[in-house]
Amino acid sequence: MAVHSLTELDAVLMVARHGKFRKAALELGVSTTALSNAVGKLERTLGVRLFNRTTRSVSLTEAGRRFVAQVAPAVSDIREAMEVARAQQATPSGTLRINAFPTAAREIFSWLVLPFMRSHPQVHIDIVTEGRLVDIVAGGFDLGVRSADLVPADMIALPLGSGRRNVVVASPSYLKSHGTPMVPQDLAAHSCLRVRLPNGAIYRWPFEKDGQSVHIDVEGVITLDEASLARTAALASVGLTLAMESDVRGDIEAGRLVRVLEDWTPTLSPLSLYYPSRRNPTAAFKAFIDFARRHNGAGDAVSASIG
Repeated sequence: MAVHSLTELDAVLMVARHGKFRKAALELGVSTTALSNAVGKLERTLGVRLFNRTTRSVSLTEAGRRFVAQVAPAVSDIREAMEVARAQQATPSGTLRINAFPTAAREIFSWLVLPFMRSHPQVHIDIVTEGRLVDIVAGGFDLGVRSADLVPADMIALPLGSGRRNVVVASPSYLKSHGTPMVPQDLAAHSCLRVRLPNGAIYRWPFEKDGQSVHIDVEGVITLDEASLARTAALASVGLTLAMESDVRGDIEAGRLVRVLEDWTPTLSPLSLYYPSRRNPTAAFKAFIDFARRHNGAGDAVSASIG
């Protein structure tokens, strides 16, 4: 099979996965035009239309569904054969693709990813952050990073660090003007920064104390789907926000944000690095796993020093 043909197959599989040319192009690191051209070229070669295209959506045709179902395993076999060849390398090189929740990616970036890249400059790291759970094998990823309780049972998991926490924070000026909530129900009288999940639903803030749990559908003047925007809004005294402790620890230590409802925010599951069983892992893959094992626990020290 010619190299350009494999590129076209990758294009079709990625568009089929995302249902959008733009998202598929971003993940493959190419322009939307180049991706569309690759798909179009393969359709012309096959003499059949693989996708129904409208101005708002992209969906597989019946022929496209059958094609993807047959081709995806074959492409996976080709990738595995390439990995077998690369596994013979003495020096780790090539690309490692990692899928992670955005918060998880931020947590491991400073203490794991960047130090690994400095130690193995010939390895390219490709990180894709998604708020939804994905099948890392079907998505063509080498590794995933998720909360330990969300790792699929058929994956090999390597715990990373200790437990994590959500925290509710606000600026000192906001709390001075609006008061401090003492129990989760007090949030009804406050402006809160609402968070939209990848499926479009509004996230209900979870709390727990003495065996009692409650989920609050908070109200506020703004709804966001990006944690950094919520932090910025909280610093601007727009309202209270629920954040990962590691994302705002520096702000809390500097006094820019104040933590509230501390006794209602329980410890969450630690992160896990996970991957499928592999018969012939590449040198880069083995190096990354070994590096993660050696440096595991460093994340707690790094997080504590950030800010």
